[in-house]
Amino acid sequence: MFLRNAWYVAAWDAEVTRELAPVTLLGESVVLYRREDGTPVALENACPHRKLPLSMGRLIGDHVECGYHGLTFDCEGACVRAPGSARIPSGAKVRSYPLAERYGLLWIWMGEPEQADPATIVQIDEWGDPAWGMNRGDAMTVDCHYLYVTDNLLDPSHVAWVHRSSFGNAACEAEPLKTEVAAHGVTVSRWMRDVEVAPFYAQFVRFAGRCDRKQHYEVRFPSHAIIKAVFTPAGTGGDDATPHADVFLMNSYNFMTPVDASHTRYYWFQTRNFSPDDEQVSRQFDEDVRHAFEEDRAVLTAVHAGMQNARTPNIDLAIDAGPLRFRRALAQMIEREQQTEKPALSPIHVVQRERVEP
Repeated sequence: MFLRNAWYVAAWDAEVTRELAPVTLLGESVVLYRREDGTPVALENACPHRKLPLSMGRLIGDHVECGYHGLTFDCEGACVRAPGSARIPSGAKVRSYPLAERYGLLWIWMGEPEQADPATIVQIDEWGDPAWGMNRGDAMTVDCHYLYVTDNLLDPSHVAWVHRSSFGNAACEAEPLKTEVAAHGVTVSRWMRDVEVAPFYAQFVRFAGRCDRKQHYEVRFPSHAIIKAVFTPAGTGGDDATPHADVFLMNSYNFMTPVDASHTRYYWFQTRNFSPDDEQVSRQFDEDVRHAFEEDRAVLTAVHAGMQNARTPNIDLAIDAGPLRFRRALAQMIEREQQTEKPALSPIHVVQRERVEP
């Protein structure tokens, strides 16, 4: 089950061109393309005649022609041509989806179009700030249910074992976590005092010696994570402390789009408060972050398989408080959304829903 009245990342903006590009989002097949003026379009990827994917057809100007019998659809999903018919059938239409371009990403609204407000897309305050560097990031498909990824991104403790050679070290093993629940999501955080700088960050911090480190793991509904890393000289850290001149700040933005019940498309990029114009630093970030996320992918793929084929019940630990509270709140949002759906949907809005119990 997915929250449909929400923004999800459909693709990097550069991936959407004048070619018809099929994608699967929340279990629905969608075709993406750009108009001749560059405006992106998203349509239901199924001709209403015999459900051939429209992505198997062709673009004619801004219209999509079905590759089976030539039914042609405009950017709003209305049929504008039906060869062999005296008139266009009333049911000859496909769903169109609201889109927005932000942060180099193409965002799609999978729910009721009238509720789509681009102002509700996550705000990234440092975007475009010349004092901040950025590495553009990448995307990968993870063979697991998307809630296993949000679990992982609300779990600072896992870095001590999964990312021991990069993001984690022994300092991440046992420090207590603070969990906060808000209307927009859940945050799990902690300060670790007078500890060694973890390997990935040691190459970039601008001070010598031990540090105070903050892990801030925040996941916003439905599945967007903001991971903040703070490293400051030992004795200078704290939420109310004046930032040290050499403080290291890195914000990692992670956007998970459910493909279906067993696959997740994961997009990310990072911003940093140093070396804004250093391409070598950005390349190093890209390589090291990709390596760490590959470690996550291996673990989450195995977790999904293990949970799907469990022979004994799984257990929860104290460190699971954040993920469990996120799941409960999201489940309540999905339930409320389903209860308020219109009782009689037109055929173009009918979708099949499968109950998922990850």
